[in-house]
Amino acid sequence: MKFRCEKYLLLTAVLTAARAAAKKSPVVLIEGLLLETVDDGIKISGFDLKMSIVTKIPADIIEHGGIVLNARLFSDIIRKMPDQEILVSVNSNYTATISSKNSVFDIIGSPTSDYPELPSVESDDKFEIGEATIKKMIAQTNFAVSDNESKPIHTGSLFETRGGELTVVALDGFRLALRRELMDVPKSPDLDFVVPGTALNELEKITADGDEIVTVTLGTKQIMFTIGDTTLISRRLEGEFLNYRHSIPQSSKYRIIVNKHELIGAVERVSLIISDNLKSPVRCIIGDGLIKLSSTSALGKAVDECSYEGEAEDIEIGFNDKYLLDALKAAPSDMITLELNSGVNPCIITPGDDKNNFLYMVLPVRLKTHES
Repeated sequence: MKFRCEKYLLLTAVLTAARAAAKKSPVVLIEGLLLETVDDGIKISGFDLKMSIVTKIPADIIEHGGIVLNARLFSDIIRKMPDQEILVSVNSNYTATISSKNSVFDIIGSPTSDYPELPSVESDDKFEIGEATIKKMIAQTNFAVSDNESKPIHTGSLFETRGGELTVVALDGFRLALRRELMDVPKSPDLDFVVPGTALNELEKITADGDEIVTVTLGTKQIMFTIGDTTLISRRLEGEFLNYRHSIPQSSKYRIIVNKHELIGAVERVSLIISDNLKSPVRCIIGDGLIKLSSTSALGKAVDECSYEGEAEDIEIGFNDKYLLDALKAAPSDMITLELNSGVNPCIITPGDDKNNFLYMVLPVRLKTHES
């Protein structure tokens, strides 16, 4: 195997595929990257037995072949190389020589035959959506994915396609995040599947804010995301996802509209005296056009306020500051609607313009009398 490639292209591909390589494993080979020549370039693959990322880049192929190289070492070497063309050559003993200008490295690799077989997905169940759109949808929901392995199905996000619209839902028992967007192919089939949050984290990182189209293909056990010359394949999570529609209150007694940025600022300020060791809710008293916020901990007390439009009658409700801030920061509009029934019912956050493209539900924290 022997090829020549621009450093920027090679480094980008290596870092992308390395996201799926195991960081530490008893199976040492899956800590590596599989490099293979193809007709017009190099294919680089990472696979931790749960998720794979395969990407292709153009390269000058001098001699065809393949090798498995340690992902961390190989990426560190390429990163430190001069910003010039890099030459990689592999001898019969699977020693890779990586050179550029005055820099030369010889590192020991493994034969490609030892690398685990990469997964593949063949199915007609697929849909397309813009790269920038799915990137935002993941960023605006994945924070609510559960980290409780006792209910594995909720460690991922539910994807639903209905009538040319994609809905992504994540929940963890304390909050729920929902985003809706139109897909690029309106006649896509109706599909339901759950993708692990860890895989979605990596998908968000390898997508950009560009015009590329992401093709999503649903297999029996796996899900494949294809973006240009890069493919991410993840196992699907099996089980019964919570019927989120029944969890969301269908009516609300009070609806108030607030500037998201003003409310974020107020919550952040009163949260300054809250820490992991000094847990305390953010207390909100809503009425007469003002949300009066306060928090109390062993460090002291903080108060702030934020104005709103609408009608509410002295509702007193408490929130975990992190859960509330996550939802507010993810909301993709400046003006938001808070829907409330009482101090013990969930708070629903929706767009202030009734676009219906996002919904966040945050459960309240029970307030104690001495916290006032």
